[in-house]
Amino acid sequence: MTTSLQELLAGWITGQRWFAGKGRVIDDLSIEHRTDIQTGDPGLLHLVLSVRQGERRTRYQLLVGLRTSLPDRLKHVLIGSCDWEGRECSAYDAAHDAELTRILLEGMESFRRAGRLAFHRAPGIEIDTSLRSLVLTVEQSNTSLVYGDRYILKLFRQINAGLNPELEVITALAAAGSTHIARPYGWIETDLDAQPTTLAIMQEFLANANEGWALALTSVRDLYGSPPDVPAEEVGGDFAAEAYRLGVATAEVHRELAAAFPIGVVEPPEVKRMAERFRDRLDQAVAEVPQLAAHASVAHAAYDRLADLDRAVAVQRVHGDYHLGQVMRTPGDWVVLDFEGEPGQPLSERRGLDTPLRDVAGMLRSFDYAARHLLAGHPEAATLTGRADEWSARNRAAFLGGYSEGGGRISGDDAVLLRALELSKAVYEVVYEARNRPTWLPIPLAAFRSPR
Repeated sequence: MTTSLQELLAGWITGQRWFAGKGRVIDDLSIEHRTDIQTGDPGLLHLVLSVRQGERRTRYQLLVGLRTSLPDRLKHVLIGSCDWEGRECSAYDAAHDAELTRILLEGMESFRRAGRLAFHRAPGIEIDTSLRSLVLTVEQSNTSLVYGDRYILKLFRQINAGLNPELEVITALAAAGSTHIARPYGWIETDLDAQPTTLAIMQEFLANANEGWALALTSVRDLYGSPPDVPAEEVGGDFAAEAYRLGVATAEVHRELAAAFPIGVVEPPEVKRMAERFRDRLDQAVAEVPQLAAHASVAHAAYDRLADLDRAVAVQRVHGDYHLGQVMRTPGDWVVLDFEGEPGQPLSERRGLDTPLRDVAGMLRSFDYAARHLLAGHPEAATLTGRADEWSARNRAAFLGGYSEGGGRISGDDAVLLRALELSKAVYEVVYEARNRPTWLPIPLAAFRSPR
């Protein structure tokens, strides 16, 4: 008996990097929506899958190619053989098939509609439909296709009904003339639960850019390899000037977001409730990770100071998941990527207003991680800890200096809020590392020992 496509997918999906339900049994998988983008051989289907695991139901999207004879170049993404409309076909992950993914470019260029799918092109641009795609292999939760050296198309694997925050933000900032985003070229959407739902976004591919995390690690390695009596500012790979420029760029993006979207304030009673939420998370973290107990008083003191603030806190749209892996250094300036926020959070929360200092706190934690994570398992970790502290302090200060220069506020009560946000982030990191990378646990624990 020939296996159905639905049955094939139930066995295949659990092995995919982007599948969020690993380790749990699939109770049901159904094809909620199907769109035939191209018929014939090869055929191209767009599927919205509904996967139920216990009480949790998650939607995924998949591009499925169908061929009667599968070329060797596509055998590594084979899903399986199935009966499709009266013929036996090889079904495979079509994101890896450049012959079929060109159809996505053509769809955006021509504003095509195919069943429930709508293809869009950004205003004032043209799309080169001759380019071939290549799948990037570094992502975990999404799949990105690079077309030549011009475009990058992010295909959201796990989808939630509604407008993706990243599309909303980059289109607004592009219209405002921001120089700190990758230019949007097009997007694909469908209708889920009576809401326009973002499936994919295509932006400028920054071919000549370097990731902030990689640049920071190069600097840290240079410092670790230098004589111990050479100050960080005299080491060849000093990062402080770039950290300063990144701070300026971050403040400018925050100003642009405040101009493009509604702003608001959080009144003192809600600030106190924020401090209480931080305390609750801290108590839960201590119960799970006993090593944190010795440092809990540092966090409680910071939360006490936050609760004592007797003024409103300005809130606006922010990045929401800001760190060195979300920024790229181009020949001209820093560019900010991935405005979709924390992928595991509901869209309504990711599109909500927050203090811009949450982004600042995230970047400060990222500097600490860059400085210390190479020490995990390092034979000279004890002697290099001081160098890590030096690098982190120098680049944190440079970033904050640039943020202030760019118009960001960090003084007085703002510093109290920033400190509480940073320690709250460190509490989250303690739990994450204890669960996933125990050897990295000293990195977030150091945040409670270091004076700020």
